[in-house]
Amino acid sequence: MSTTATNATTTPSAPAGATINGLDTDALRRLVADVASDPTRGLAGFRVTTDWKGGTRSDSRVEGWKLGGRHQAKRFVIGSDEPIELLGGNTAPNPQELLMASLNACMLVGYVAGAAMEGITLRCLSIETTGELDLRGFLGLDPAVKPGYEALHYTVRVRGNGTPEQYRRIHESVIEHSPNRWNIAQPIRLTASLVVE
Repeated sequence: MSTTATNATTTPSAPAGATINGLDTDALRRLVADVASDPTRGLAGFRVTTDWKGGTRSDSRVEGWKLGGRHQAKRFVIGSDEPIELLGGNTAPNPQELLMASLNACMLVGYVAGAAMEGITLRCLSIETTGELDLRGFLGLDPAVKPGYEALHYTVRVRGNGTPEQYRRIHESVIEHSPNRWNIAQPIRLTASLVVE
């Protein structure tokens, strides 16, 4: 969620009691005020467990999350597989596509919330992300080749009753505050443990 939503609490354009783009703007204002009054209420913890399902297939399970130290139950399974050309069965999106989907979905929330708090009704919003990686890095064929992307590019297409200036303001806020955009654009500490059973 972007600070467009936060900034809108002090200079709201969305009328009180409005539901815009499927979001209750009063509820969003209350969430912002709640976290502003007690930052521990804004601590969100997530966990995903991924199990091998044979070949290149896997299922990732989501069984809940934490908000403000309280567990919130939910259950989802996310499948993944590689294309046939990469020795998979092509039964689900591959991990790279899921990475891009995660990036796009996270940014999309920021655009929707920002637009709602600006009083903008969206008619269409899409984000397309593209990238190319060199398999020589993943296959260990050339130590000079990175196993990941040199760059990703995304295009946001939006249509609604907002002005170009409003969309630019929301766009800049999403660039600055989207968690998954930040996670991909900035180095984050990643630690690992190995348990051999």
